Amino acid sequence: MVPSTNGVTIGQAAAFAGVTVKTVRHYHQHGLLAEPRRDSSGYRRYGSADLLRLVQVRTLAAAGVPLAEVGPLLDADTEQFAAALTDVERRLTERIADLIARRDTLRQLADGDRLLLPGRALAILDRLTELGFDPDYTAGQREAMVLARALAPEFFDLFLTQLEHRLDDPEFIDLTKRGWDAQSWDPDDPRIDELASALADNLLANRELLAMPAGYQPRSDDASRYGLINHHREGQAPTSWARLNALVEAKLRSAGVPIPYQ
Repeated sequence: MVPSTNGVTIGQAAAFAGVTVKTVRHYHQHGLLAEPRRDSSGYRRYGSADLLRLVQVRTLAAAGVPLAEVGPLLDADTEQFAAALTDVERRLTERIADLIARRDTLRQLADGDRLLLPGRALAILDRLTELGFDPDYTAGQREAMVLARALAPEFFDLFLTQLEHRLDDPEFIDLTKRGWDAQSWDPDDPRIDELASALADNLLANRELLAMPAGYQPRSDDASRYGLINHHREGQAPTSWARLNALVEAKLRSAGVPIPYQ
């Protein structure tokens, strides 16, 4: 039983209310619980009214009421108290819905690409694997798709259409695989120029796939967006690969394809 006259220490009050001493002091700092006077021995003694207030504050805080609202809520009349609780319940319901959505997102993240890319893109990635492309090449294409969807959404469907058509072209597949292997070549290897010409010719053979989307309006940051997508991973690759890409782009530009300069 709590003594009726002398009261209890802060440790006892905290234990009775089911909180820590640190929490009681936190409530004091926020003005939610008045600090009792010290007794002759210098200890603060908590009486029954203090314990009642402490339990009320703890209960509201545990129910999700922000501490800044606990004091006014306890001091409100019955009608105001009921209205305030209804508002708190509404906000808690919204938080629950948000937490459920975040949980579902985390579950989707376990599937990696399936959160970041639509089914059509995932099918293309599966096709790359079936065609025997190097896993690192496929990973780079996946990352490029994610970037394209985020940075240039108006081009994304066109980007996927280009890949779908080209993966039906045995020559493109062979040239692309050779381009990936060219990473091991010397940057001055003459085969790089030959391969760049062959790749450019192959791409230009289906020029309609290189067309801009209807109604597209150029933006001042197009070059930056293009570079982030089409030159992704280039800084981590050998210079031979960067040279091959630069040569292909130069040949496409000379043929009138509007590729931004980096």
